[in-house]
Amino acid sequence: MVGISADKIGPQMGSYAPNFTLKDLNGKTVSLTDYRGKVVFLNLWATWCPPCREEMPSMQKLYDQLQGQEFEILAVSIDSDGARSVGPFMNKYGLTFPALLDTDNRVARLYRVTGVPESFIIDKKGVIKKKIIGPMDWSSESARSFFYSLLKETP
Repeated sequence: MVGISADKIGPQMGSYAPNFTLKDLNGKTVSLTDYRGKVVFLNLWATWCPPCREEMPSMQKLYDQLQGQEFEILAVSIDSDGARSVGPFMNKYGLTFPALLDTDNRVARLYRVTGVPESFIIDKKGVIKKKIIGPMDWSSESARSFFYSLLKETP
C-alpha cells in the first residue's frame, strides 16, 4: 500500500489548525491561539503576487461586513523584506485587517503552502473547515453565507 503521510501534505480539513506565532506590522507578537473562539480567515499571500492583489479588496469588504462579529482575518505575508513592503502595500490599498510577517516562511512550511494566495478557514474551536488554493471573491454571497454559518456555531 502506498500513501502520503499527513506531515507531507499539511493540515487537512477537519484537523486542528497548527498554532504559530508571528509579529504584526507594529512588532506585536500574535499567535493563532489568541483567536480561539473566533472564526479565523488565515490567508497566506505576498505583495508581489498579482492574484493576491486581486483578492485583497474583496477580503476588505468581507472584513468590513463582519466587523463586530467573532471573526478575524490574519493576512500572513511571505514577503522576505517584511514590513518594508507590506506596510506601504496595506496603506496603498486601504487594508485594515491584521497583516502578519512570515519573512522566513515558517508558517508557509507549517501549513505546506504550495503557492500564494492560499487560505484556510478555521472555526471557533480551531478546526480547519476549508482550504482554498488561489484567489477568490470573498465578498460574494456564497462566501458570506459560509462565514455566517460558521459564526452561528458555538465553540
